[in-house]
Amino acid sequence: MFATEKLIKMALEEDLGSGDVTTLSTVPPGTVARALIKTKQDCVAAGMQVLGLVFRTLDPSLKIEARVADGERLHAGDPLLAVTGNVISILMAERVALNFVQRLCGIATLTACYVKAVAGYSAEIVDTRKTTPGWRSLEKYAVQVGGARNHRHGLFDGILIKDNHIRAAGTVTDAVNHAVAMAPHGLKIEVEAADLDQVKEAARAGADIILLDNMDEDQLREAVAFIRAEYPAIKLEASGGIVLGNVARVAACGVDFISVGALTHSAPAIDISLDLIS
Repeated sequence: MFATEKLIKMALEEDLGSGDVTTLSTVPPGTVARALIKTKQDCVAAGMQVLGLVFRTLDPSLKIEARVADGERLHAGDPLLAVTGNVISILMAERVALNFVQRLCGIATLTACYVKAVAGYSAEIVDTRKTTPGWRSLEKYAVQVGGARNHRHGLFDGILIKDNHIRAAGTVTDAVNHAVAMAPHGLKIEVEAADLDQVKEAARAGADIILLDNMDEDQLREAVAFIRAEYPAIKLEASGGIVLGNVARVAACGVDFISVGALTHSAPAIDISLDLIS
């Protein structure tokens, strides 16, 4: 939460600068009112605590009433939160508060669509590190709210040997051997494979997870058949070129995980508004 508080303070400072000249020049000091934040689209609620924290950070005297909890499915017109107090404070915090909640609800809503699309299959949807700088914890939280799992949070908590690591090490086998020798105890080793030959090499070298990178459905099925027959303990992750239109077909190939960068880098913001109501 400390990182979130820092991010909120930075966002408020960025927006306010030397002061909200419009609000300060139009709203009489001491004016008190109640405002309602509501969604204009169907969505999955996410970031309710953050939403309230933006207002409290700017003015601790504001009264916050959450109307929904994270994870709830909302319909257009449903209220998310009510805030009561100094109108100047409410309007100063409005845009920053909406920016946070629109983004987080958008991620949770898109994630829920992917999760629904693969319902009935064993594959789980996971996110990636393709996040907004500074927002990673919040965006990955929204992914969880939408019903998916987090992949590694950063470079420090998971080993993922990609094409450039393989080139630098020499071969897939060399890269895995180095990882086994040097990696912190307990971290699983995941290896990116571009074709079936690399899948076989990664499996023989001792990979725990193999990422099937930008493979078509025939290649995915072939890789799954090989691993299930020869190395059933190895988990398989499909990644690259996956959209809502094909994610179910990818899941049907039998992979364990499907990583989708779009959950965080391309989720559309939900249209959410704040209106003074009294």
